[in-house]
Amino acid sequence: MALRIIQWATGGVGQAAIAGVVAHPELELVGCWVHSAAKAGRDVGELCDGPPMGVVATNDLDELIALDADCVIYSPIMADPRVVARLLASGKNVVTPLGWFFPGGRDESLIEAACTTGRTSIHGTGIHPGGITERFPLAVSALSQAITHVRAEEFSDIRSYGAPAVVGDIMLFGKTPEEAAASVMPAILGDGFGQSIAMMAHALGFDLDDDVVVTHEVAVATAPIGSPIGTIGPGRIAAQKFCWQGRVRGQSVITVRTNWYMGDDHLDPAWTFGPEGERFEIEVTGDPSTQVTFRGLHPASVAAGLRRNPGVVATATHCVSAVPAVVAAEPGIRSYLELPPYSGRAASQLR
Repeated sequence: MALRIIQWATGGVGQAAIAGVVAHPELELVGCWVHSAAKAGRDVGELCDGPPMGVVATNDLDELIALDADCVIYSPIMADPRVVARLLASGKNVVTPLGWFFPGGRDESLIEAACTTGRTSIHGTGIHPGGITERFPLAVSALSQAITHVRAEEFSDIRSYGAPAVVGDIMLFGKTPEEAAASVMPAILGDGFGQSIAMMAHALGFDLDDDVVVTHEVAVATAPIGSPIGTIGPGRIAAQKFCWQGRVRGQSVITVRTNWYMGDDHLDPAWTFGPEGERFEIEVTGDPSTQVTFRGLHPASVAAGLRRNPGVVATATHCVSAVPAVVAAEPGIRSYLELPPYSGRAASQLR
């Protein structure tokens, strides 16, 4: 019998997750939460610009709490731990790209209590944070001994990310450097990436210093740059670098970095993607040292990315792929370290 799935939110990740659930032979979409009243009451297929699915979207939390379902794929713009706790306590497992990657000594009493009540588990996954910063570095690290440093890094053109509210209001593109300096963005992002660092340190055996070192650099436009939030004018933020470092007695041992640019023209400083272009990189320094570059998770062009961004699809699909393992897991926050390796599924015509 197929596992019954609720999709929470229908943004880019949500729509890709719905397609992933429909394509997965072990899953069945039975419910969907939407933020706006305008979407409530409409068929989910219509919301995804496809044929009807026979599942009606709702913005009523109580209605979904009462629904018989095995798992919720939870992907709103920002997570609400109180909502997540209610879902878990109602007997529904949760998979999300928005946190709960690794508890690592954090106070997760609300979520842990809900898991105990509902006999459920929650798993945080995605790309970055997620696979690129946790699952895949740990897999690659098995090839090395005497490891001294692990790096996970993203190089992305944000012009292809068609989520204006996120790009402008949360990621702060188009704002002034002064607004960025006062922003909580490093702390918000750092919660997820900090969990990635804690998980890698725990698995590899690094005795980390108490504080993760955070840096945030910005570049401004020197000429008008087109973007998902409209034209970014000169002097406004058009590129950003965030870096988090876990250290042992002051020596950097784990580095997680994002390089988010609105293209690499007309920037001050004149940052570029370099000849390798957009990519994700994992590097393990040890005996021997290894480096892996991930390609295919970025679109072929800005226009293609605005139609269907592979990175967004991969984030959603990693969540979908995790569902069977999470449903079968023991109650609690379950990271990659507790779950068996999970994978995607063959195309329907090849099964």
